[in-house]
Amino acid sequence: MPRKLIQRYMPDPETIRRHKSLQCLGSLLDKGCLWRLNRHSVALACLTGLFVAFIPVPFQMLIAAALAIGIHANLPISVALVWVTNPLTMPPIFFFAYKVGAWMLGTAPQPFAFHASAHWLFHGLVTVWKPFLLGCLISGLAVGVVGYIGSHLLWRGYVVYRHRRRRIARLAATSS
Repeated sequence: MPRKLIQRYMPDPETIRRHKSLQCLGSLLDKGCLWRLNRHSVALACLTGLFVAFIPVPFQMLIAAALAIGIHANLPISVALVWVTNPLTMPPIFFFAYKVGAWMLGTAPQPFAFHASAHWLFHGLVTVWKPFLLGCLISGLAVGVVGYIGSHLLWRGYVVYRHRRRRIARLAATSS
């Protein structure tokens, strides 16, 4: 992966450590592995960030940060990938997750009309919560694993490509 390109958009670890709202974390943010850009930490960040993106709860970024700290993944990438589910992408992603859950449970998807209200949350969600949560779990795991494997393969492919380019340039320089 282009480490310099990623580092250009990464926040400065010192700035984050000194932020007022994060002072309560103390020395947890001092671990170097949370800020390192290598194939392993980025792949773990893809796994955690994409998995947590499919968890239908508020404060997904805090969950992703806690998981990243716990498994020594790259913290900024893990937190940023949670935004795969945003207000625009959430309806189709969660509808797909519901369909996956209904298929896994062997039940027909129930027709329902979503209304952004507490009444719907307590009465309308009762009929679809099992397939919805199962679908979110399965979809999150699947997308997270694909992100993990995909980032490993992309990183490895980029390293091989750069190595070949350097070797060709070296051979061209010695032959001329």
